[in-house]
Amino acid sequence: MVSKSINLVNCQSLILVFIAAILSGCASPFFGGYGPKGQSRKDFARYVEHVFRLQNNITSRVMMMLESESEIKNHDALLHAEQEMQKVCSPLNEYASRDSEGLSVGLFLQRRVESSAADCEQAAQTVKSLLEHP
Repeated sequence: MVSKSINLVNCQSLILVFIAAILSGCASPFFGGYGPKGQSRKDFARYVEHVFRLQNNITSRVMMMLESESEIKNHDALLHAEQEMQKVCSPLNEYASRDSEGLSVGLFLQRRVESSAADCEQAAQTVKSLLEHP
């Protein structure tokens, strides 16, 4: 009887540790790593920073182009793609904003960034292509 209750306590303890690890994000490497490529946390952080810089640079280029007096042949397509990029990249931008202001970035926002980083990069590449080939 005592042996069964000890095993039950051990089992419950293991379940609680497992749930805590999943909720804290510490278990990600055990389930394939971070992002769609299963990267290490450090590599994924570098990738996300690269994506943020890329989309930020693209946004600046679009703004400069729209402020210039030059004729833009693919104006509507460019604006639509840029708006889509902003929508797709919003979790990453929110994360960067909160982080730079010293605010908490919760687990759910971290997960949204993780699941949207590749789509954000693809959207930025689409806008970049429209900028380079009007």
